[in-house]
Amino acid sequence: MNRYEQILIKFWGYSKFRPLQEDIIRSVMEGKDTLALMPTGGGKSITFQVPAMAKEGICIVITPLIALMKDQVENLQKRDIKALAIYSGMTQNEIEVALDNCIYGGVKFLYVSPERISTEIFKLRVKHMNVNLVAIDEAHCISEWGYDFRPSYLEIARLRDIVSDVPFLALTATAIPKVVDDIQEKLRFTEKNVFKKSFERKNLVYLVRELDDKMKYLVETINKVKGSGIIYVRNRKATRETALFLQKNNISADYYHAGLEHNVRNLKQNEWKVGKTRVMIATNAFGMGIDKSDVRFVIHIELPDSIEAYFQEAGRGGRDEKRAVAVLLYNNTDKVKAEQRIKRNFPKIKEIKAVYQALGNYLQVPYGGGKHMPFDFVISDFAKNYNFNVMTIHSSLRFLQREGYIEVTDELYSQSKLHFLVGRDDLYKFQIANVQFDGFIKLILRSYTGLFSDYVNIDEISIAKKANVDVELVYKYLNNLKSVGILNYIPKKKNPFIVFTEERLDDKSLHISKENYDFRKNRYIERINAMLHYASSSNKCRSQILLNYFGDKNPDRCGQCDVCTRRNELDLSKYEFDLILDKIKNLLQYNLVSIDDLIEKTNNNMEKTLKVIQWLLDNNKIIKDKQDLLTWNMEG
Repeated sequence: MNRYEQILIKFWGYSKFRPLQEDIIRSVMEGKDTLALMPTGGGKSITFQVPAMAKEGICIVITPLIALMKDQVENLQKRDIKALAIYSGMTQNEIEVALDNCIYGGVKFLYVSPERISTEIFKLRVKHMNVNLVAIDEAHCISEWGYDFRPSYLEIARLRDIVSDVPFLALTATAIPKVVDDIQEKLRFTEKNVFKKSFERKNLVYLVRELDDKMKYLVETINKVKGSGIIYVRNRKATRETALFLQKNNISADYYHAGLEHNVRNLKQNEWKVGKTRVMIATNAFGMGIDKSDVRFVIHIELPDSIEAYFQEAGRGGRDEKRAVAVLLYNNTDKVKAEQRIKRNFPKIKEIKAVYQALGNYLQVPYGGGKHMPFDFVISDFAKNYNFNVMTIHSSLRFLQREGYIEVTDELYSQSKLHFLVGRDDLYKFQIANVQFDGFIKLILRSYTGLFSDYVNIDEISIAKKANVDVELVYKYLNNLKSVGILNYIPKKKNPFIVFTEERLDDKSLHISKENYDFRKNRYIERINAMLHYASSSNKCRSQILLNYFGDKNPDRCGQCDVCTRRNELDLSKYEFDLILDKIKNLLQYNLVSIDDLIEKTNNNMEKTLKVIQWLLDNNKIIKDKQDLLTWNMEG
């Protein structure tokens, strides 16, 4: 057993690495910049966590997903590995304490959101850290060709000027070839170095069902198949409505979206994980950190925005390597809705500018001010105050983020936090001089550890129960102690944040180029069209379409998707079908040929040739003219 396996078994309890994991780890340990492409559920985090544990110093992990960041920090802490996170919404003092602990406190992992790394306080403190690795999660965000471009990711390469001779490990689940090259260029890789796990999922069966009554299909299918599943919908309202519909049809179902209270989300997720709930209906907020291996079906009721998004979400099925199905329900209405989304996602430039200026006024940010400052943001209140459509606000904020003017965090739940600002000796003196607080302070110190060196999550209700008092009194005591400078108390909150990544600009200085606008719109249209092609295609293996999209040149047919199954019904082997197909294609590509001549020239069994010809006609690969002559359909 080598030292990497020893670390793996000691901290994570696994005896063996998954394919590619150890290769990536060895590449990083040799000091090489590395890009790892591993599909959802492939174990990306192990590839930076193990080498970081094998070396002296701290690993900086950059990710835009605060929920995932907090989840990973919590999981590492459960394994007695010191880890911290810094993200927008934390107070200045919280950030300073966390960064100081990274320098002096033996922290092994610092998770940081991308917009934080360009702040002066981070750049100053990181100089004093013994950094052993920089890991960049969701690395596709650095490319304008990617499906989730974030300008703040472009700042990551500047870390090389501060922490030189430290390898960079970039990680992503999905990236087209152009993005793969772009990631390495933007991160200033010394040489190209890509580890790519095949995107092929042999145990995952891809199906598209074209139908109008999607709800009827759900009930019939879920009653036929075994095991647990996920149903993805596009909005919060649909999660609840679909769950209620399934419950009325005696199916164990629940719903999940980012707008639910943190503890409610955790409860729903855990009940689904342990099997109390069979089916989870969710928006794309459901999935981050989900490690349930025995998901037997993933059904999309509506069309996702991109192949990348669909592939990630569908990929949550069958992580135990056993058979699972990924079903996309589709009809003509979905095509119309997709076209409407293009208009909704790209408001006019003057509307985007109007939202930006209203945002500055709403948050009371002066012109020339606000840089790197986080602001609580309640979209419903903003919409009401400025009479904007909520979708226009969402789309404008996303566009302003891609242009680098602001960052918008996901909806963030933060537990209440506590940190003593005075040392033990001064606290003792305060307790003697203020007897009314003595018992309360002792209870806090008995209940929580680390309060003098770090911010610690607390639960006011739990404290109230231990003290046998009303929770309002706990709030009062904490705020009183805060007001006299004994401690810093940050009450829990749940909301997204807006961060101005640049000083607030006036309307003349706010530049949104028509060229950038058109580029982003065209890229979005390309991704939507790729998704529509996948959904509407009836003559090419589903797996082949997906693998081609991600750059695989000659993938094999899967033999089990809905398209392959129809072809399999011809009672021909793949070899026989492809042999006849090649001959027919060569004969028809630039010629008009009668069926009789075609059969004769292919020189194959007549019955088998007729089956292939009929299949090609049914799937619009060949067309017949008025004289019954056949030719290859160049557009089919």
